[in-house]
Amino acid sequence: MQRKCAMKSLLIRAEDKNEWERRVPIVPNDVRKIIKETGARVFVQRSNKRFFTEGEYRAAGAIMCDDMEPGDVIFGIKEIPEEKIIPNKTYVFFSHTIKGQPAGMPLLRKIISSGSTLIDYERITDNQNRRLVYFGDYAGAAGTIDMLSIMGEYWHYHGISTVFKSCKRAHEYRSLSEAKAHFREIGSFIESQGLPNLLCPLTIGIMGYGNVSKGAQSVLECLPHKWIKPSELERLAHESGPSRNKVYIAIFKEKDMVQNIKGHPFRLDEYYEHPEYFSSIFDQYLPYLSIVINAIYWDKRYPRFITWDSLRQLYQNSVKPKLNGIADISCDVNGAVECNVKATDSAMPAYLCDPVARKIVDGHEGDGVVILAVDNLPCELPMDSSIFFSSQLTPFVPNILNANYSAGLDDSGLWDEIRKAVIVYRGRLTKAYEYLNEFL
Repeated sequence: MQRKCAMKSLLIRAEDKNEWERRVPIVPNDVRKIIKETGARVFVQRSNKRFFTEGEYRAAGAIMCDDMEPGDVIFGIKEIPEEKIIPNKTYVFFSHTIKGQPAGMPLLRKIISSGSTLIDYERITDNQNRRLVYFGDYAGAAGTIDMLSIMGEYWHYHGISTVFKSCKRAHEYRSLSEAKAHFREIGSFIESQGLPNLLCPLTIGIMGYGNVSKGAQSVLECLPHKWIKPSELERLAHESGPSRNKVYIAIFKEKDMVQNIKGHPFRLDEYYEHPEYFSSIFDQYLPYLSIVINAIYWDKRYPRFITWDSLRQLYQNSVKPKLNGIADISCDVNGAVECNVKATDSAMPAYLCDPVARKIVDGHEGDGVVILAVDNLPCELPMDSSIFFSSQLTPFVPNILNANYSAGLDDSGLWDEIRKAVIVYRGRLTKAYEYLNEFL
């Protein structure tokens, strides 16, 4: 029988990766539930930028503190600077280490050498490997809001006046519901007054159909719209007088974007197992899209979908190409969108890409293709995304606090969903993550 351990203290750390990170892993209302259920002491490290206030946490029963020392189990969101790691603690955050990312290896080494335990949210999954703790569709929603706001300014610079010029950035709205209310007003204007002929048909292609894509769709659905198949884009471009009073949206699935290099019929299972058997056919759609939103998972095994060469051909073959903007919400630098050469933040969210010269320049008022590449979009909707995330995480918190970390991992009492997410246990890589030794 597992020995019952004293309840550990919980600490919510102050996020310090960048000035825009205002989210929290556990919101005050859920802190209150945790204290009531477990009796644990909850500490909150002071922060001058957190969306939820000290007063709200105090009212929930939390204790304010200046550093991470009081916490046995430390919850955060983004990576913790390696110099701030305290020995023999349990850390729960997005570590960005599971792919062996070079930038994350010093932090991983420090956690190992400190004798600590690391639990990564990204690996808290069910028995079908579906993620259970994540920021939902808020990246897609924020990225789409930002993109339409930026494109309104881009088109205005080029002498095309649109109602999108009135859009604010996602972080300038208090909530997603407020942003969507504004977008419905914009939609009413489009429905009654129409869009400029120079932009019509205004076509938006969304690569992917998961949570990020659904977030993008939820914003676009506030506008008068028509869903079309990718195969209909070319025909739509040649129709006489396409509607000025709506936007056209196409969702791209894998079968729309790749083909088997040997000419075999497309099979999704084969694509996932052997992506090297496939090549991209996405460039055929580029002449007919106004905006592309990238919302797919990508790693280096998969083909790129928007390449420097495909954009160069587009811009060399047309005086005024239709494609004006790419929102790389997935933000894999040099990944599915090859011309995404650097991540941005909310202060300077986009840059202009010159496909012919293969050069970029910061900002979005000028010539070229706008590239939105913010790598931390949910932080632009800190209230909504924190509440959603906390609601998923909170049911696991009592188990994490009550685990017996002096026992072996299998005897710790951690639930299976959490045990799979333990990358380091008491200073050693767990069996499932020993492959990281080659990167260390």
